[in-house]
Amino acid sequence: MELKVINIQGQAVEGLNASDTLFGREYNESLVHQLVTAFLANARSGNRAQLTRAEVKHSTKKPFRQKGTGRARAGMTSSPVWRGGGRAFPNSPEENFSQKVNRKMYRAGMAAILSQLVREERLVIVDSLAVESPKTKEFAAKVKSLGLEQALFITKELDENLYLSSRNLPNVLVIEAQQADPYSLVRFKKVVMTRDAVQQFEEQWA
Repeated sequence: MELKVINIQGQAVEGLNASDTLFGREYNESLVHQLVTAFLANARSGNRAQLTRAEVKHSTKKPFRQKGTGRARAGMTSSPVWRGGGRAFPNSPEENFSQKVNRKMYRAGMAAILSQLVREERLVIVDSLAVESPKTKEFAAKVKSLGLEQALFITKELDENLYLSSRNLPNVLVIEAQQADPYSLVRFKKVVMTRDAVQQFEEQWA
């Protein structure tokens, strides 16, 4: 299939022949959902922790006498049924949230996302993307010339000037093609990709 290519001023230039396997695949919503869920789960640090009844700070004094009060007997305020007590089954810092995704499933899911971006006209191909100096104003002007407010920019190689000039823009993220992930591709309204990045995607995922 042929993808439309524009320059940084938004003017159309010569088109790009792209792989149908990568950019012409049917959309599989359940597979994409599984990919995004697994990516977010694998990104969790898993450092949350809760206290057991043995670890919580409390007095060992019996809260009230055993008989005659009409209340249920209680031995310590650290009991899980008491406010401020320990947890019966606490979360552990060693908890593992990772989810495994097979390589074929990941490749198929990435292709489904890219194909859907093409169908929804959310994928923009530019011939090149570069800035002469590390100035946010210069890169912001290029983003504005493309008519974008929120976008993910994908290049084959991320040079220092491009990284420094884009990192202060709140609704813009610039990454290399090898760093692309399903969550970022789905999250942004527009995905801007260079010619070289498209070729690298085809080598990596097609």
